Amino acid sequence: MLPRSSFLLRSLLLPPSSAMAFAISRAAATLSLERSPATFSISRPSFNISPTRCTARFAVPSSSKSSLFGRRFHALCREDGRRLSKPMRIVSGSNKEYRKMRRRPGKSKEKQLELSVSICIEEELPDDPEISSIAELLRLNVPMAMKLAFDRITDSNYKTRDTSIRDLGGFDSVELSVLLCNDEFIRKLNKEWRDEDHSTDVLSMSEHIPELNLPVLMLGDIVISIETAARQAEERGHTLIDEIRILMVHGLLHLLGFDHEINENAEEEMEEEEEFVLKSLGWKGKGLIRSAYDAEANANMENSNGSLLKDKKKEGSLRFYKPKFKYIFCDMDGTLLNSKSQVSLTNARALKEASSRGLKIVIATGKARPAAISVLQMVDLAGKDGIISEHSPGVFLQGLLVYGINGREIFKRNLDPNVCREAGHYSLEHKVPLVAFCQDCCLTLFNHPLVDTLHTVYHEPKAEIMPSVEHLVTAADIQKLIFFDTAEGIATNLRPYWSEATKDHASVVQAVSDMLEIVPFGTSKGSGVKLLLDHLGVSSKEIMAIGDGENDMEMLELASLGVALSNGSDKTKAVADVIGVSNDEDGVADAIYRYAF
Repeated sequence: MLPRSSFLLRSLLLPPSSAMAFAISRAAATLSLERSPATFSISRPSFNISPTRCTARFAVPSSSKSSLFGRRFHALCREDGRRLSKPMRIVSGSNKEYRKMRRRPGKSKEKQLELSVSICIEEELPDDPEISSIAELLRLNVPMAMKLAFDRITDSNYKTRDTSIRDLGGFDSVELSVLLCNDEFIRKLNKEWRDEDHSTDVLSMSEHIPELNLPVLMLGDIVISIETAARQAEERGHTLIDEIRILMVHGLLHLLGFDHEINENAEEEMEEEEEFVLKSLGWKGKGLIRSAYDAEANANMENSNGSLLKDKKKEGSLRFYKPKFKYIFCDMDGTLLNSKSQVSLTNARALKEASSRGLKIVIATGKARPAAISVLQMVDLAGKDGIISEHSPGVFLQGLLVYGINGREIFKRNLDPNVCREAGHYSLEHKVPLVAFCQDCCLTLFNHPLVDTLHTVYHEPKAEIMPSVEHLVTAADIQKLIFFDTAEGIATNLRPYWSEATKDHASVVQAVSDMLEIVPFGTSKGSGVKLLLDHLGVSSKEIMAIGDGENDMEMLELASLGVALSNGSDKTKAVADVIGVSNDEDGVADAIYRYAF
């Protein structure tokens, strides 16, 4: 006999006729066994299933002979929330010629029925301790639910249940497998067997062929998507193990002949049975049928921002979801940093969690690279295991310095020395503080409190004072300049003057209201991001971008999803795909939990 886990996938993935033929050959092999407890040796198979086995025994009374029960797939809800059509009967035993086999006479006294349960974890699921813990709990929970359900179908009369399985006293053992998988795995099964090309929460597949009269009741397989279960658990306000138990009970009842899709009476009967099993075992939550109706009733509930509450994932839950993008490009000032120029712990945890799930975070900022590393180091996001280091890709100084794979410089653009010279003279004449950015260092012409804030508040390298304009221009290549003034002073004086003065030689941009930046003409943060994407071989359709300032507009337009925070400029919000909460409300974390997975 094949190992139990090997049969699981072969039966799921073969065409219907092949699956039936395989089931028959497996049944024949079962008949040649000694009449001993049905236990199987499990080894890790090549198709990436991780199984574990448990057995349990309990006494069952004998009853009458069962009728035909075909192999079926069942699922409660579509991805879009609509109820599914009646499940397709994949294989019908009435279409085959089977050799009749005599079963040993049932004993008049109670006998021990062995339950043989396989709990399998599909390899594509992350190696997560919670998933392992759930699998261990299911080893105990599944036999409990089976025993309770078996007792009920023996002692109760149902109007709509398929009674193919009722003579439990005629079996020596019962086999059942439960597979935990991801959305993609269950989507492929759903497409293959039900022609429904979407993921679902649970599929149940019967292996029982009554006409074979086997001593082993091959009950079937229950396949549960951890990712969909996690989403539903969040929506319904309970834990993941609660939702897994609910789905397991639903799948088990389908295997025992209940089918909510036949008519209203069948739905009511299965719903009542779900509630009975969950309540009797002391498990939390409503049955899947009742929960689906509750979800439909609440589908239009919106939060204060007008977004569906269900859209936002909970902190710590991203490991159950697949990223929608390969990269997130994130601005810093006004976006990742709050109004105190700090990274909140909520934002830091969200970035770490997203990174741990395979989403690559790239900083795209007007800051120099040392400043960005310094800020993120404070929340343990810098270095080898962080999201930024001297060996990671990034876009800095408004796209004028771009680092690629292994932190190698792939682009640098310098400002016209004549523009720098003119700006230096303007600074001295009007006593307006000016800072020149030269890759990893900053230069200035005189001390000023606003210049100091660039270092103390914004974490940029401390500016070195140059003795003259000519010394400043010739000391090093200058990538950009920043003038400091009040927001009003920049809006009424500096910006109009320098927009006219630079013309085709340079451009003026603003990331924050009290700073005016002068950068080389024809460059932008967006062009730096595009250059880096080409270097990495990544399409713009594979990225999400988060920003707030006018300097982020091109980046947000380039990305597949551009998120502008609510504290951003009106121009930036106008070009964004969605508007998130502000940088003081953990806007980056909110965007990640709401849109990235």
